[in-house]
Amino acid sequence: MPEHAAASRLRLSGLCFLLQILNILLFAVFARYSPESSPGRCPPQLDCGQRNQDSAFQQPRFWDVHIQVLLSFGLLVAFLGRYGPGSAAISILIVAFALQWAVLLQGFLNFFLNGKIYVGAQSMVSADFCTAAILISTGAVLGRVNPVQMLLLALLGVTVCSLNEYILLGPMGVSDSGRSLTVHTFGAYFGLMVSRVLYQPHEDKRKRGERPDTGHQADVFAVVGTVYLWIFWPSFTSTTTVRDNAENWAVLNAYFSLVASTVATFVLSPVLSEESTPRMVQIQDATLAGMAVMGMAGEMLVTPFGALIAGFLAGLISLLGFRFFTPVLRSRLKIQDTCGVHNTHGLPGILGALLGTLLTLLATADSYGDRLELVFPLIAPGSRTVTDQAFIQLSALPLTLLLAALGGCLTG
Repeated sequence: MPEHAAASRLRLSGLCFLLQILNILLFAVFARYSPESSPGRCPPQLDCGQRNQDSAFQQPRFWDVHIQVLLSFGLLVAFLGRYGPGSAAISILIVAFALQWAVLLQGFLNFFLNGKIYVGAQSMVSADFCTAAILISTGAVLGRVNPVQMLLLALLGVTVCSLNEYILLGPMGVSDSGRSLTVHTFGAYFGLMVSRVLYQPHEDKRKRGERPDTGHQADVFAVVGTVYLWIFWPSFTSTTTVRDNAENWAVLNAYFSLVASTVATFVLSPVLSEESTPRMVQIQDATLAGMAVMGMAGEMLVTPFGALIAGFLAGLISLLGFRFFTPVLRSRLKIQDTCGVHNTHGLPGILGALLGTLLTLLATADSYGDRLELVFPLIAPGSRTVTDQAFIQLSALPLTLLLAALGGCLTG
């Protein structure tokens, strides 16, 4: 066994070395900083208006997104008693590698001009979104893959995630600023398909009761992780809507959804369990569900009561998923979901996509005013009808599920 442990350490060390050298070489050959100027001076061949206007970018949001990815997602896995401390460290490793790899791949797809990738502040934010999707995926296989396999999952996952984002936000013109589809839905089902391929029957009984990990340390991690989610996630979902005043709806809708999903936990948890009050881990899950459902619809005209309804439904669906769907995934579909990403990201992400489609159908120039062009750039000038855009929004859901499933099977 000591020889096996030594070989595992050497494999991790060697893979980290090779991947970092590869990134350095690719950055040296292709990556250059984009001009820090107004969009008018941007090279016309680059799509500088596509969610990447550094001139309108706000530095505090840049920090919020990084804090959200590093701390919140790292703490989300730390409540697991057996895997928590090591998984938090591996999460930071995945962030460090995935950020570099995503900047390169997204650069080749979106900002490649005259043989160079033009990197700006929003390039890092877009890479953060992709990294968040991969961290969600790792939650489904936590405890059953080693660090080397985690890196390989990140390598392939970032590749497929970047392709999915490019197709949806580029040629298709889908409005998904808060990433219900490209982060939450993709990340969840990509990880679930990896988990399905890696299914290990002999470990099913041993791991079945692991998620409800009680204890002081687990609760402390859940408290801290939930607080970070409450503080930073609204900035995370509204970062790509910083142009003019379009972020106001996204931030407010996120908060309304968040509070309603939290209350839903206190409504349903005492009914489904014997505890009089929910555990912090359940509140943490409800917070994630409330944010996931507002990903696509956040910048749309949800209205305050609509955001409250969506968040409340997401909180209920998340709890019902843990109670009824998780056993079915395990027993019938042979999917071991360590962190319950299907219930906290997958189902709320799908609900968010359906809500975004409905709101697209209801969009009018009278209700949106000047914001119509910001939220739906192709509807305002008449390039698309509202019905066409709604169909595109809806068709993005099965496409994301398909790419996530195929990519997850290949990676597994």
